[in-house]
Formats: sequence, C-alpha cells, structure tokens
Amino acid sequence: MRELTLDLGERCYPIRIAPRLLADNNWPSFVRGNQACVVTNETIAPLYLDAVLARLEGKKVSVVTLPDGEQYKTLEYLNHIFDRLLEDNHSRSTTLIALGGGVVGDMTGFAAASYQRGVPFIQLPTTLLSMVDSSVGGKTGVNHALGKNMIGAFYQPQCVIIDTDTLKSLPAREYAAGLAEVLKYGLIADVPFYEWLEANWEALLARDGELLAEAILRSCENKAKVVAEDERESGRRAILNLGHTFGHAIETATGYGSWLHGEAVAAGMVIAIRLSADLGWLPRAEVERLTRLLERAALPVAPPADMSPEQFLTLMARDKKVLDGRLWLVLLSGIGEAIVTDAVAQDAVVAAIQGN
Repeated sequence: MRELTLDLGERCYPIRIAPRLLADNNWPSFVRGNQACVVTNETIAPLYLDAVLARLEGKKVSVVTLPDGEQYKTLEYLNHIFDRLLEDNHSRSTTLIALGGGVVGDMTGFAAASYQRGVPFIQLPTTLLSMVDSSVGGKTGVNHALGKNMIGAFYQPQCVIIDTDTLKSLPAREYAAGLAEVLKYGLIADVPFYEWLEANWEALLARDGELLAEAILRSCENKAKVVAEDERESGRRAILNLGHTFGHAIETATGYGSWLHGEAVAAGMVIAIRLSADLGWLPRAEVERLTRLLERAALPVAPPADMSPEQFLTLMARDKKVLDGRLWLVLLSGIGEAIVTDAVAQDAVVAAIQGN
C-alpha cells in the first residue's frame, strides 16, 4: 500500500494506491450514511461494479450506468444522475461513488457538489489518466459544445482509492494517454521524476506493476502539493495545465471523444515546449527529447493537420485561462520550472502551433 494525504485542513483526504483495493473492506468506511449511489459507465460496470456493490452490503445503493465516452460529459447526461437520486429518495446524507475514468469522476463530483447543495463523494478511478490527474484535486464539471470543462465546481472527495489492478483491463490507447499526464508532472515541477520516467519508459509502457505504482504515487504527490498551495487555481495551480489550453482546443475542434484527453494534451505539450524554446527559455533539444518519449508511447506530437491556427486562437479565447481578455499560457523557463504568462505575442503562438 502506498498512501499520501492531500492537505486541505479540515477537508484533507487520503489517496491510497495498491492492487485489489476495490475488494478491500476499508474504503466503504467513507460512506457515512446508509445510502449510496454508484456512478459508472457501460464499459466499467461489467468488470468492477459487482466488487464495489459487495463492499456496500447493508447499504441502500442505487446505480447509474452512463454511456462511455467524452461526448457524454454533458448537462444532459449529468441529469441522469440527478434523476436517479431523486427517484430513489436520496437524502443529504447519501454518498456518491465514482467508479470509472475521468468523465465519470468529473460528472459524479459535479453531481455531488450540486445535489441538495453538496453531498460527499468517493473517487474510485479505473484509468491511468484519472488516477494521476482528474480524481485528485477536486475539479469537477461537464463540457459545453463551445468549450471543455466550462461548467463545474471545485469540490473535494472524501478519499481517492486507486486499485492498480484495474489498469490490466485498460486499452493500450487509453493507457498511453494517461502517460502523457504523468510526463507533465516531471516537466512542470520535478526534474528527478522526469529523468526517472525517461530511464524507465519501456518498462512503464510494458505496465510493470511496481514501477507503475511508483509513477502514480509520484504524480499524485506532485499534484497534491500544488493543490494544497492553491486549491481554486488562483495562482500556482495553473501550472498543472501545461499543454491543456492547446489540447482543449483540439478536443473541442475535433468533437469530444475523437481525440482522447491525454492525446490532445500530448500534442499540446509539444506546442508549449516548442513555444518555450522559441522564446529562448529552453534548449531546442528539449523539444526533441519530449517528442521522442511521446512517440515511443504512440502518442500524437502534432495537432490535426486540418486544424488552422485561427481555429486554435478562436477556441483558446474561450479557455478558462483567459482573464480580462488576455490569454495566460503555461510554459517552461526550464525543465521542472513552469511559469504562467500572458506576455507572449500572437505571432509566436501561431508559429509554435504550425511547428515553424
């Protein structure tokens, strides 16, 4: 068992990492009342729902099974959760349980933040990306046709239970997409971790259990530290969005679900690193270094060929990191040294997008 605590004072919570945790008898202690609602999707339910329900014996439990995919992360499908909670007479003492990847976790957390103005929820992430990123830190929400994650709330879970055995059933493409977010932590704040990832990349691609658990732990440690300093992203937490402003534009332009989130972030990080190099803040070799790692994981290193710089700029103008009409970008002044700046000329951004 690997465990750490996200320190938010009275709202601190544990993050536990180990095999076979879904079948463990300890996590249900975070379900305080006699009611619970498990939210999952059509892919995960046949694999892990029975194990979760077995741990909740004696509770009044409802189940919401959503379609699987980013395209269903909408207000329409969020209402399916509220419908079930109301139909089954869930009170303010109920606990929502997110069993799935980032879409399920984000939607369950937003439902928990909203239902009767706030009920507890638990994160049981089943994808690498949700384990190292979306399940930790309390960002919840849904997408809008005009922008990703534009409707939501900051709302922390009671605990995050990471059962690494669930990664055995994760398709290769989704696993690789999660590795993009793992790389991000080394790039923004942890040079030794980046070097460790580089040295162990082939074993991680082969899903070595011990190395994978260590990578998840170190990713969560890096995120927990940043979130504890800036829970609501008024400052430093923005560094966690390296590559995301470009990546979110790709996801919106291509239609949610066409590119996986981690794939769009991978291409977005290359643009951000290239822009950093263009500004003279990084050696050009760092662009190639990151590109090689991503390519070894079969991740994209460039945006869609038919996506114009004008599309990027239009969509990025709706990003949450636009303040008072100015776009703030996460760039690197060195490996492990992320900065947030609004002082980049538009023509430099366009050149980085085009790969010039």
